[in-house]
Amino acid sequence: MTEKIVLAYSGGLDTSVAIGWIHDATGADVIACAVDVGQGGEDLEVIRQRALDCGAVEAYVADARDEFANEYCMPALKANSLYMDAYPNVSAISRPVITKHLVKAAKKYGATTVAHGCTGKGNDQVRFEVSITSLAPELKCIAPVRDLALTRDKAIEYAERKGLPIATTKHNPFSIDQNVWGRAIETGFLEDIWNEPTKDVFSYTDDPAFPPVADEVVISFAQGVPVAIDGRAVTPLEAIQELNRRAGAQGIGRIDIVEDRLVGIKSREVYEAPGAMTLITAHQELERVTLEREQARFKRQVGDRWTEMVYDGQWFSPLKKSLDAFIEDTQRYVNGDIRMTLHGGRATVTGRRSETGLYDFNLATYDEGDTFDQASARGFIDIYGLAAKQAAARDVALGNGEDLDAAEDQA
Repeated sequence: MTEKIVLAYSGGLDTSVAIGWIHDATGADVIACAVDVGQGGEDLEVIRQRALDCGAVEAYVADARDEFANEYCMPALKANSLYMDAYPNVSAISRPVITKHLVKAAKKYGATTVAHGCTGKGNDQVRFEVSITSLAPELKCIAPVRDLALTRDKAIEYAERKGLPIATTKHNPFSIDQNVWGRAIETGFLEDIWNEPTKDVFSYTDDPAFPPVADEVVISFAQGVPVAIDGRAVTPLEAIQELNRRAGAQGIGRIDIVEDRLVGIKSREVYEAPGAMTLITAHQELERVTLEREQARFKRQVGDRWTEMVYDGQWFSPLKKSLDAFIEDTQRYVNGDIRMTLHGGRATVTGRRSETGLYDFNLATYDEGDTFDQASARGFIDIYGLAAKQAAARDVALGNGEDLDAAEDQA
């Protein structure tokens, strides 16, 4: 019986060539698996037919846009996921859903191996392979570029020699990965970290230096999930898509960082995530209104750890699942509206309201109607500062008190 290998298939040159390349190298039948996570481009049926025309024995295609938005983007939003305080895990959160469908295809067609198009230098090889073995430990993984020496030059030569129905002349100078949550651009002249990104790098965002008139938007949340925009009900996918369009028109969500990759190298990355960054900004502000102080402080730590784990390919790990449970519990009262002005590269919060918030006007006001008992403050300060007071008294008694004249002596 001929071995079967499921290939993560994009419809482009490299993965189209990989179908025949894998078959020639291993003798296995190749099943192409294409997953739509909102990356745009060609219709899934066009991609399916191309895979078959390039030699795949079967083609599995899945429209996973709503699945991706609901089950992957929304957990990232609830965690306020920003790797290195900047990157909203655009590629990292798409790998688990793609992997899930690769494994589904492998089980459906009885494949023993899953193949992906990653190189040996990037994060995605880890994300794919750790996720695959987490879902199906019996499956093997190969990477044609890494394991079978499939370079781009060899891909072009192979496609032309075999007459494959795929364009071989266009070569984008950048490596690009995109989905509905955002777009990642790397390589080419961006590898010199002194070079400024040029206009042709960007696609999801317009130039923030020349914005249209300011755009006011009200985003409504229920338990941490956007449910309406300007009073009109939306699904998570629709919320991301609309804010990609509106925030993108204002140049919001451009990110340019030198990033610490999982494999140990630093890499210059440019991202566009207008919808994601707008939603995260709004969600963070609503949490400031609705989360209790200690809960909010601890959630920031949990969110950072969640983000690192997802970036490092641990979506299906036991700890990630436990962190999910904590984060989900914190979202119980994250309900309400955030008003924002989108303009010139910035998403600025201008208003917030919540029926389940902890902001109490009568406690906060300094005007008539103040219900805060200011007489309680003195006793609170005495108790709060007691430990520091005792420690300071010991320092003074032992001659180790603060030198109040040190600054004058240095002068």
